[in-house]
Amino acid sequence: MSLKLSIIVPSYNEEETIMLFYDALEEVHKSLTDIEYEYWFIDDGSTDKTLEILNNLHNIDEHVHYISFSRNFGKEAALYAGLENATGDLITVMDADLQDPPTLLPEMIAGVRSGEWDSIGTRRISRDGESKIRSLFAKTFYWLINKISSVEMVDGARDFRVMSRQMVTAVLAMPEYNRFSKGIFSWVGFRTKYLEYKNIERVAGNTSWSFWQLCKYAIEGIVTFSEIPLVIASSLGAFMAIFSGLSLLVVVLRALINNTSVAGWPSMVAIFLFIGGIQLFVLGIIGRYIGNIYLEVKKRPIYLAKERV
Repeated sequence: MSLKLSIIVPSYNEEETIMLFYDALEEVHKSLTDIEYEYWFIDDGSTDKTLEILNNLHNIDEHVHYISFSRNFGKEAALYAGLENATGDLITVMDADLQDPPTLLPEMIAGVRSGEWDSIGTRRISRDGESKIRSLFAKTFYWLINKISSVEMVDGARDFRVMSRQMVTAVLAMPEYNRFSKGIFSWVGFRTKYLEYKNIERVAGNTSWSFWQLCKYAIEGIVTFSEIPLVIASSLGAFMAIFSGLSLLVVVLRALINNTSVAGWPSMVAIFLFIGGIQLFVLGIIGRYIGNIYLEVKKRPIYLAKERV
């Protein structure tokens, strides 16, 4: 039975990599003779020649489709747009920089076609080529999120995966504005197997992900899939209330017993500043959740397409 594979490729300023990616995938397709396929490139508001290259590629290959956003909406929006427009029985998500090895596709497709698995994902078992700080941050994030969330996220997991149509339908049933796909893929469940491989550096160009952007993305994941920060905030508030009450009781007892005022204004100021800092920290955590609620209730679209070919 012939199946159709949809290949979703979020792209932002990837003019140097798109043709290299396309050529690599075409080589893989030669070994997949019983698989129909389509490409869905999602141009996420690129400022280079990415859109021009996609248009030329579409003109020479009818299997190539693309959506161009009206501005940069982020990779999560691009991924959602691809899933929403894909028509295949099997759907895969890949990066254009070839850090997701296309040679794994035949094994991944075979795993889902067997019926034993609904999704075959990939995970990196090494981070060669990355800075030590970035690698440490990534490992810390996965350790933390798995401690505080009920959803298990595999350390080193990539967005690169082959999914059944049933699983993609489940993912699309979650049209939330604040998206964290790694968590969503885990949350919907389904039988998933991970293939391991060593880190591969970009084939060309530079990554658009800065360290600060990764930090923001990690915070989004924690807020989206865990309520523990709110528990920490309320616990800190309760602790400080008890601590302040006991301190007040000590001050009153000393004043009654010794009939003297308490000295040490500098220490009192320091305590006030500490308590104020705790309060601002707690308000910041609560504000982050309220901000997400605010974005959700406005019901803004996840992306706006300027061109769909």
